[in-house]
Amino acid sequence: QVLLVESGGGLVQTGGSLRLSCAASGNIFRLNTMAWYRQVSGKQREFIALVTSDGNTNYADFVTGRFSISRDNAKNTVYLQMNSLKSEDTAIYFCHLYWIVGKRYDYWGRGTQVTVSS
Repeated sequence: QVLLVESGGGLVQTGGSLRLSCAASGNIFRLNTMAWYRQVSGKQREFIALVTSDGNTNYADFVTGRFSISRDNAKNTVYLQMNSLKSEDTAIYFCHLYWIVGKRYDYWGRGTQVTVSS
């Protein structure tokens, strides 16, 4: 099947930067969308950004230019560059992969913790 593994989370100070990675493996349809979501403790999971296999991107309004999503199709890997981090960015960050071929296929990683201090 399909496996997604996030990495790059950790502790960072307010105003700092962090780059998350998510590597996908398995039987993946070549035309797909990869995305990042996050979940603050006690709240619902929220969308951050997505990127399609041909490079089109979409961002949530709260990003306001601080975050950037990209991907490496040869490695089946998606990245999230996060700059000017705030304490409110503290959350578990999840990787998502989906495609539609007759029906919808969805896959999620287990998440990586990001903690912004101060």
